[in-house]
Amino acid sequence: MTVYDELVARGLIAQVTDEEEIKELINNGKATFYIGFDPTADSLHVGHFMTLCLMKRLQMAGNKPIALIGGGTAMIGDPSGRTDMRQMMTPETIQHNVDCFKKQMSHFIDFSDDKALLVNNADWLMNLNYVDVLREIGPHFSVNRMLTAECYKQRMARGLSFLEFNYMIMQSYDFYTLFQKYGCNLEFGGNDQWSNMLGGTELIRRKLGKDAYAMTINLLLNSEGKKMGKTVGGAVWLDPEKTSPFEFFQYWRNVADADVIKCMKMLTFIPLEEIEAMESWEGAKLNEAKEILAFELTKLVHGEDEATKAKEASHALFLGQGSDENMPKVTLSEADLLDGQIDIMGVLVAAGLANTRSDARRAVQQGGVSVDGEKVTDIKTFYTLDDFSDEGKVVKRGKKKFAKVLA
Repeated sequence: MTVYDELVARGLIAQVTDEEEIKELINNGKATFYIGFDPTADSLHVGHFMTLCLMKRLQMAGNKPIALIGGGTAMIGDPSGRTDMRQMMTPETIQHNVDCFKKQMSHFIDFSDDKALLVNNADWLMNLNYVDVLREIGPHFSVNRMLTAECYKQRMARGLSFLEFNYMIMQSYDFYTLFQKYGCNLEFGGNDQWSNMLGGTELIRRKLGKDAYAMTINLLLNSEGKKMGKTVGGAVWLDPEKTSPFEFFQYWRNVADADVIKCMKMLTFIPLEEIEAMESWEGAKLNEAKEILAFELTKLVHGEDEATKAKEASHALFLGQGSDENMPKVTLSEADLLDGQIDIMGVLVAAGLANTRSDARRAVQQGGVSVDGEKVTDIKTFYTLDDFSDEGKVVKRGKKKFAKVLA
């Protein structure tokens, strides 16, 4: 099976500009391809995960990745998939986020010996002269055609700012620049980026008279058609300080039955034959497949040691097997108490299992809270630090949120 055929079989490819040419490039290790990441937060998240896995997969086949950090485009904000304008970020915030991205990407991509490049489009976008852009780039973009792009059509009803209207031109200019500086001949991106990517290939053709190519990958959606990587508490981050390896493991361990095989194909490096053999698994065997998925993805992001610890902690909590030393822990102090006591709502908030006391109150009253396996339904249940001394207590909210509370 060729590299391209495997991408198709794994359900990764959505749209391509010229399939035969793209096959030739990536199957023979001739692609110098780029994927852009706008630094809108200080960590990559699950939404970026599939993209990073694809970059790793293609690099292993001899192709050269360029990870483009959008330090310049982040000054504008991508309107794709949004109904309102993004919040403007300061240059200092953007630079901090860029630095965080660089560190995380190195876990997936080998940047040694010129095997991959990491560039920041602020290096060329921030120095552009506005009149020069209008004269040199503007004539190659049709406003009528731009307005037919999905990323703009969604915003037209509520108002599309001129600021955001320029995003397609900036992304196209990125491809044009990378083509000239590094021989970048292929752009990858999410399926929602198709119009922007076509803008780049067209700009290269019009300005340089040469061909470049674009390929979009399917978004990671669950069986209900919703983007994966979100929880009640927010995004699932790749930074262990924002989403612990245990929480990351549990996210994948708890995916819906209908999504397990798809996630394995799109995100893991398990051979397709092994994955296809799991398609008929049911019941306990399907839970085994979920655990394999969770372990493989946690290992990719956090390393095998952390994946093993997360698996052991999961077994200790849900199966009563092994040690619970790797379970998420929270330590209470005198500062958390009032008159030497803390109620169950305070415990939930302190443990990060509820955002507010009113949120905690609802969880208790709805019967979704337990302490050491015993359900707590009275919001006036109080504890002292002595109650959490020695080995502490396991506090659970629902089936998936929990922590060991110590004193």
